Amino acid sequence: MKLIKATLAAAIFSVGFGYSALAETVTLKFHTFVPMPANSNAKFVKPWADKVAAESNGEIKVEMYPSMQLGGKPPQLVDQVREGAVDIIWTVAGYTPGRFPRLEVFDLPFMPGTALATSQAAQEYIETVGADDLKDYKVLAVHVHAPGKFHTKETLIKSSADLKGLKMRGPTRTISQMLGSLGASPVGMPVPQVAPSLSKGVIDGMVVPWEIMPSFKLHELTKAHTNVAGERGLYTTPFLFLMNKAKYNSLSDAQKKVIDANSGLALAKIAGAAWDSFEAPARGLAEKAGGTFHTIDGAPLEELKMTGEGFVKDWIAKADSKGLDGGMLVEKARMLIKKYEQ
Repeated sequence: MKLIKATLAAAIFSVGFGYSALAETVTLKFHTFVPMPANSNAKFVKPWADKVAAESNGEIKVEMYPSMQLGGKPPQLVDQVREGAVDIIWTVAGYTPGRFPRLEVFDLPFMPGTALATSQAAQEYIETVGADDLKDYKVLAVHVHAPGKFHTKETLIKSSADLKGLKMRGPTRTISQMLGSLGASPVGMPVPQVAPSLSKGVIDGMVVPWEIMPSFKLHELTKAHTNVAGERGLYTTPFLFLMNKAKYNSLSDAQKKVIDANSGLALAKIAGAAWDSFEAPARGLAEKAGGTFHTIDGAPLEELKMTGEGFVKDWIAKADSKGLDGGMLVEKARMLIKKYEQ
């Protein structure tokens, strides 16, 4: 009897040991430029990490390093994850101009609809005609923010004439160039530099969506806010939620299944809906801070759209010169946005 019990105990121990050896815990390092309270971290990446941990029975853990805690500058994030210095990143595609030439179509003026529709469009686009841009990464999701607005310290923008002479932070190369053509002096910089630049007078304002403003108290530093009327916003920009390809390939089949179930179009849809929902509460803070508001419509809006269309045509020509079919890419992006607006 003692021998039977000892054998049974040894068998149970062996089975338990074998299971724990197979169920190896994987820790993924996540790196980004925004602070932890920012919506992208607190309401998107952290819930995603918690869901992945739960669905993998704790086998996949995510360590979060916000505010560039692991070193480097925001434009270096795409290289950090590609080279394996970190495992996952969330960043702005436009911080590395020219790096993702096909995806730049979503930076074009008067391209976006809601974040929900445009995020799903961007995800399908990057899975099809834009796939070469991100072939070196495991794509978790590509999504966008709700359309950006004009925000300045004092000047309420009612037409392009009001931009003349203002030093305006541009989020991407295309929008910065458009601001310059409208008479502003464009200044490129990542979002974390905007608040100190406003305080020191380096810039007079910026174009950003409402949602990012509370994270850097920008609603307290700007008092004049302008949107554009119509179904198409002034601009948006793609965000990249990417994983190191080799790290993904090193996961077990079961772990890959969990990652895949929390990636792609379904995740882009979640992101888009979330970013739309962030807008109203952030605008509410600007209202409480005593801001003034305006919506550009009529002739001033048509003037902006004509200027924007000129940049679309220029982008198409430049894309064609690089061997890309610029006209097809623009039409595909517009078609996909309309598809997800249905």
